[in-house]
Amino acid sequence: MNRRDFLRASAALASSAALADTPLPTATLGRTGLRITRITLGGAHMRFGSEENALAIIRRALELGITMFDSARKYNNGESDACYGKALTPSVRQGIHLMSKAEMRTRDEAMRQLEETLRAMRTDYLDLWQCHEVTTQDEVDRIFAPNGALEAFVKAKQQGKVRHIGFTGHADPAVHQRMLAGFDGWETVQHPVNLVDPHYLSFIGNVLPKVRARGLGLLAMKCNAMGGIGRNRIATYAECLRFTLSQDVDTVVSGATTVRELEENVATVKAFQKMSPEEQAQLLERTKKGPTGTRVENYKRKETGGALPVHRDGERA
Repeated sequence: MNRRDFLRASAALASSAALADTPLPTATLGRTGLRITRITLGGAHMRFGSEENALAIIRRALELGITMFDSARKYNNGESDACYGKALTPSVRQGIHLMSKAEMRTRDEAMRQLEETLRAMRTDYLDLWQCHEVTTQDEVDRIFAPNGALEAFVKAKQQGKVRHIGFTGHADPAVHQRMLAGFDGWETVQHPVNLVDPHYLSFIGNVLPKVRARGLGLLAMKCNAMGGIGRNRIATYAECLRFTLSQDVDTVVSGATTVRELEENVATVKAFQKMSPEEQAQLLERTKKGPTGTRVENYKRKETGGALPVHRDGERA
């Protein structure tokens, strides 16, 4: 090793050591009042591999100081919920915030999913329960209809089975706008926030300001467009994380398929420095020249109105 390589390696080791002692930044999740880490462990990707791998990721996340943990009843046929139940002891559970989601649209079906989640997670309550992946206007109608899923969310909070409620989705900002307009009791919203979103059906432009104006908690997801940004070589994952965290979000839900990926994500968040408006403008000018729209964000509504694709791979979200 020559002197230049030695100095570079030494600087990297010193930087890693400094980051190891740096606490994860935190934020208040809107009107919930929950103080959470600005990175949330995503629940889907960790279980793309073995159960042993998922448990190792959860335990490492705890060691690294992550306090917000994401799941959904549909993730990996309920196995993501179950992995939390196996990894979290009662004492650990008291020190973290646990969320899951239900995609069923009737009151009774959603409530049944909640009971299944609580049993699988081995907990009496969720800190956050979200109406999952609201994609179409028809789904909004069903959620708000008599005996719709909204009634389950309200009832579960009244019963103390969940502390806070919200909704998620990634297909169409207009759907989010209707969800916001139809009920004043939502406390959180989760939607895509990434460096190609502003160029097509933008949640950053059309939903994020409304969420913040209402004082709701904002959970960013798909900072890498389900791998679409990386596959198209638009930006690195570190750039994706930094851009997303530079927006007005409370936390970014970031999936990891390995412990190493998790550690890299946490290091990026610890070293985070907000992008200046000029940096963001330059980045967006660059990204609008490359592939955009559903060529990258293939979970968004197609311009033709066709069916939305189902996308599942091992790439980071």
